[in-house]
Amino acid sequence: MEHILSIVGAGRVGRTLGKRLHELGWRIGAVISRSAAGARASVSAIGAGTPYVGLTRLVLGADIILLTTPDGALAEVARELAVMGSEECRGRTVLHTSGALDRSVLDPLAQRGASTGSLHPMQTFSGRGLPELENVIFAVEGDAIARRVGTEIARALGGVVVALDSRAKPAYHAAGALVASQALALVEAATQILMKVGFTRRRAEQALLPLMRQMLDNFERLGPQEAWTGPIARGDYATVEKHVRALEEYPREVGESYAALARLAGRVLSTKPEATLSGLEGVLNRKN
Repeated sequence: MEHILSIVGAGRVGRTLGKRLHELGWRIGAVISRSAAGARASVSAIGAGTPYVGLTRLVLGADIILLTTPDGALAEVARELAVMGSEECRGRTVLHTSGALDRSVLDPLAQRGASTGSLHPMQTFSGRGLPELENVIFAVEGDAIARRVGTEIARALGGVVVALDSRAKPAYHAAGALVASQALALVEAATQILMKVGFTRRRAEQALLPLMRQMLDNFERLGPQEAWTGPIARGDYATVEKHVRALEEYPREVGESYAALARLAGRVLSTKPEATLSGLEGVLNRKN
């Protein structure tokens, strides 16, 4: 079956998915943005589609509507589209790409006969180039038809489909944020520490990036416990205490993060978590 796909909110995610699907032969219908320039730029990036400023009922000329707006706009978009389309919603499949929200945000459309769900690629979209989607996890959630369509899209893109219960979406998204967002803050904090002790930014990156790559490689090859190294893994709490003291010279959040992550490591990586956490408390509590 030939699909026609409309994209509402064609930013980083919408442009990427639209372009990849267009390259695979999918037809692109309406491409919606908040400005004429944005809509034209999105169509240009996708390589197909008709640009529109703001919602139009022409969106419902497609059998699949992909909502790639920010999370905070989804409910209003769903309400407006439901009122605008009324009976035209019936038979359409509407998927949003939020990682944290489930299909309930699209209830106004479901009440008018649309199949609703969500399709979220566990990938970062920086806007600089197209991210790889091959073998990326796509979380699919929704009613039976929406799950089937979401699965078809994900597999067409080379992704790996994981079906999620609606209630699991926030925890699923939090897991991704820990790695893609908070981990980035850790890297930058470590970079700034090295710069304060005399490294240039380039030298700091040269020090940290191979360390991170080896850690990830070990995690993949050996598993979490075998890959875990450092003073906490060795039970060297005297060195941990030196770290705590050294970080007192840095912004409060740096020391607090070190302490929180030390406890987290003790909980999820140690084979004897209670003993490890007990050993940590003696040195962490002097400041926290």
